[in-house]
Amino acid sequence: MSNPHIEQLIHAATTFYRNGWMVGTSGNLSARQDDDSFWITASGRSKGTMSSHDFVRMSLSGEILEAVDGARPSAETSIHQVIYTRFPRARAIYHVHSVEGNLVTSFNDSDEAELPPLEMLKGFQIMEEQPKVTIPVFQNHSDVARIAREIHSRFQAQQFRMPALLIRKHGVTVWGETQEEALNRVELIEYLFKYMVLARQLKL
Repeated sequence: MSNPHIEQLIHAATTFYRNGWMVGTSGNLSARQDDDSFWITASGRSKGTMSSHDFVRMSLSGEILEAVDGARPSAETSIHQVIYTRFPRARAIYHVHSVEGNLVTSFNDSDEAELPPLEMLKGFQIMEEQPKVTIPVFQNHSDVARIAREIHSRFQAQQFRMPALLIRKHGVTVWGETQEEALNRVELIEYLFKYMVLARQLKL
């Protein structure tokens, strides 16, 4: 029986792969089901040739509920657990590795990146003119659980308008209330990152 959550995840992975944002096995995608379990991309699988066998169903507590042929969940599953727990309305989390997303985190050492006040922010329900919006930036530790703990701690202490975060020199993670919304938001934020890189080059 086909699974619409997995079908949409495969579509998103293919889209991002073709855009150069999920080269090789990089990145991870997940979608939450009505029982609060979630499907996530298996570790070490090419995002350009995914099938239904390339996903693992997880509980919010980190238990593997379903896996095919010994598939293991993404190494960054703990980050998805934190976001789903912190934001109950999130139904999908998409993490990609783009060149522009990495460059943006190299502009300075701040723990936030200011986004340009462009029309694309309306896709994040930010509707006012000339908004001042930032996205949190986290350090990229080899211990992913440490990144997840820092995300948990910071989101408990601070509120951010953007349903997204950056990991320095690693990539962006975006979430939405539907899988379609999460996909659209990845495309929108990547447009913003590309604009920021070009604006810096052109000294605008």
